[in-house]
Amino acid sequence: MDFGFTVAAYAVATVLFVLSLGGLSGQESAKRAIWYGIVGMAVAIVATMVGPGSGLWGLTLVLVAIGGVVGWQLATRVQMTQMPELVAFMHSLVGLAAVLVGFNAHLEIGRVAAEFAAADLPFPQPKGLMSVPAYELWLSLTNFAAIIGKKTAVEITILRVEVMIGIWIGAVTFTGSIIAYGKLAGKEDTAAKQLRGGHMLNAGAAVLSVVFAGLYLVYADSPAASVLMLIALTALALFIGYHLIMGIGGADMPVVVSMLNSYSGWAAAAIGFSLGNELLIVVGALVGSSGAILSYIMCKAMNRSFISVILGGFGGATGPQMAVEGEQVAIDAAGVAAALNEADSVIIVPGYGMAVAQAQQTVSELTRKLRARGKNVRFAIHPVAGRLPGHMNVLLAEAKVPYDIVLEMDEINEDFPSTDVVIVIGSNDIVNPAAQEDPNSPIAGMPVLEVWKAKQVFVSKRGQGTGYSGIENPLFYKDNTRMFYGDAKASVDSLLPMIE
Repeated sequence: MDFGFTVAAYAVATVLFVLSLGGLSGQESAKRAIWYGIVGMAVAIVATMVGPGSGLWGLTLVLVAIGGVVGWQLATRVQMTQMPELVAFMHSLVGLAAVLVGFNAHLEIGRVAAEFAAADLPFPQPKGLMSVPAYELWLSLTNFAAIIGKKTAVEITILRVEVMIGIWIGAVTFTGSIIAYGKLAGKEDTAAKQLRGGHMLNAGAAVLSVVFAGLYLVYADSPAASVLMLIALTALALFIGYHLIMGIGGADMPVVVSMLNSYSGWAAAAIGFSLGNELLIVVGALVGSSGAILSYIMCKAMNRSFISVILGGFGGATGPQMAVEGEQVAIDAAGVAAALNEADSVIIVPGYGMAVAQAQQTVSELTRKLRARGKNVRFAIHPVAGRLPGHMNVLLAEAKVPYDIVLEMDEINEDFPSTDVVIVIGSNDIVNPAAQEDPNSPIAGMPVLEVWKAKQVFVSKRGQGTGYSGIENPLFYKDNTRMFYGDAKASVDSLLPMIE
């Protein structure tokens, strides 16, 4: 059969995916970019269903329908505050798919080899020298088995290497993403934890992975031995994924989500090589490379070593952290409102607490009222605000906050000394002066929003506990800081009628 339509459709889908990624770089084009991605995926699914290996239409349609229903339910029920853990969970599914496809490919190689052996024919066949009986047997093979049946010995070895790489990356992605999901969802302690031996265990598991990969190739012709080697390789990769992410603290979790996104992309690319699917290779490479670039950019923004983060938190605190002295001074809504009414310039710093309270609409209304009275109101967005890259930008766009007053850290940090009032809503690490003042802090050296340099700082916070990463914040004890305790939405709601 001529599969020209599939090739052409894959090309169209690839272009749409590239446009989608490019459009997501800006708030104005993001909505259009999402539609590019939706259409691209629809084209890819249809092309795959009628392309090489097509068949089992009833089962395929049932599975597509089930996936569509699950996706629809997630889209309508999951709150924006749950998006980070949802993304991490989705990455785990990609990793699991890579592992399952890899094992299936291994079993198919064994099955095809057994069919050739039963017919007393050599396998793999010499390229271009397939005998008539071998050709007739090959014609009886379908789908992926037909692709395997015509490969040479070198190509079968390459396929086995692709299978190992796909399984290894997929297994690392699977357990790593599950742990990331647990930390983001609050089901796991966000503190960095490692077993005794720490990085040596990771290094040892990596070395053993190479050893078992070599043994898998050595015993490739032995069905029992080869599958045992593959299972051992998978177990080691599952451990590495678990231990790497357990060793990364809550402050670095936004980078972890982006990094796992990259891993899932490379796992998909490896699947594509194994299946001979060009679109999977291209899309996997796009996701893998874009995720790696984003991780690197975020590490630079946090003054983190990219290598140290992906290796499970090398570095970090080197001694006892600086003691925080003083007390947190509370203020009521009337006091905050009075300061806002007298201020000429206001900067709002949103964080994950704003998302939890679903306060973005109320914050948008406060912004509208303040701007209507001639006040200069802007938003300061740290690159890792929230628990997912771009989390705050999405929330503010949803609340129709004007794009031109939402500024990145580098654009606004110098303006804090000349700002009358800063309102911090549910942020902790990104406004923590310990990053500059305490060399032993786990976030030492990380660029932060220097809100403490403003004339007055009001921190909207539920209570006196530490934030997601568990790091104490000296900002809360500074002389020009007042704590505006309570639910963020209720707190901002109480301000609205007092703005004159």
